[in-house]
Amino acid sequence: MNPQINTIDFNERPFIAIWEVTQACDLACVHCRASAQPDRNPLELSTDEGKHLIDQIAALKVPVFVLTGGDPIKRPDLFELIGHARFVGVRVSLTPSATPLLTKDIVIRLNQAGLARLAVSMDGASAETHDAFRGMSGSFARTLDAVRWANEIGLPVQINTTFSRRNIAEIDEIVALMEKLKITLWSVFFLVPTGRGKLNDLLTADEFESVFAKVYSLSKTASFDIKTTEAQHYRRYVLQQKVAERKSGLHSGSVHERSVDAIGRAPRGLNDGKGFVFISHKGEVFPSGFLPLSAGNIREQELATIYRDSPLFRDLRDTSKLEGKCGSCEFKEICGGSRARAHALTGNPHAEEPCCSYVPKGYVQPAQQFKTATTLHVLQGA
Repeated sequence: MNPQINTIDFNERPFIAIWEVTQACDLACVHCRASAQPDRNPLELSTDEGKHLIDQIAALKVPVFVLTGGDPIKRPDLFELIGHARFVGVRVSLTPSATPLLTKDIVIRLNQAGLARLAVSMDGASAETHDAFRGMSGSFARTLDAVRWANEIGLPVQINTTFSRRNIAEIDEIVALMEKLKITLWSVFFLVPTGRGKLNDLLTADEFESVFAKVYSLSKTASFDIKTTEAQHYRRYVLQQKVAERKSGLHSGSVHERSVDAIGRAPRGLNDGKGFVFISHKGEVFPSGFLPLSAGNIREQELATIYRDSPLFRDLRDTSKLEGKCGSCEFKEICGGSRARAHALTGNPHAEEPCCSYVPKGYVQPAQQFKTATTLHVLQGA
């Protein structure tokens, strides 16, 4: 486990940095935050600019660095970038798309270049559900192939699953499938209605709690680790469960030895702009890929300067600016709610988490005043 995990200061550097190396992708996923297109944008960061960004990641000592897209395999310099990262001591995870471009040879070359973890998406327990989610037939089978190929060469595998209205009915089957796969981490994403993601696909607060219950139950016995993305209130749920278990005399520890690789887990409190930074294909710096508010561009400023000093990032790290029940919540320092989802539904990144059912003690809930689906649709440029 990385010793930096428990000492990192979110005001000084991020725990996770994600670089969207391209928005080009041959899939048309229904939830894609990037609204990816088939062709690469000529304004993408160049190879030299990408290497300079990686050098900055190394200087910041960011524990987790992810190359994402679009589909990173669309970049011909991908192996060179991974090799440079390895040379300067940056461990890289990659999220390729499960298209015909993702072959066994590519997986082997990624491993040889120095990739630390392969992260592939699985959004259903069946080809029918997953392929409909991804907009391409055969994607489910290619994902399983990629997992098998990575296992064969000892490359750690992460599975990303986004839960929404389109696959929530299959949650038990998806959990069962995860238990059968040889993976290091299951990253459970929760929809943020931005990009192609639609408001009508968003789960309710009670449904979030239901997914939390399934994930927490699995976390006790799974041979792999589990994390959530854009569900910061899962940390509140876990603490509540552990307190309840202690009071009842039950033990909450895992009974299985987990798969471990050298990429550590984030400490509590990680949030959009707070220990997390996202760099777009054009060099724009965002609090996350789901919160489309730019704090600057690495073509004009160093990443460290933007992350540490931009008013946007500083405000997002200041929990005193949280509004509604998030501002009054006793869990706000370890949770803070999804700032991206708050912004997507209200236009205000400091508003309360729209999909949290917990009400802080003594808090009187005012009438909700979210923007309508029609307004949100216009804001997204759809």
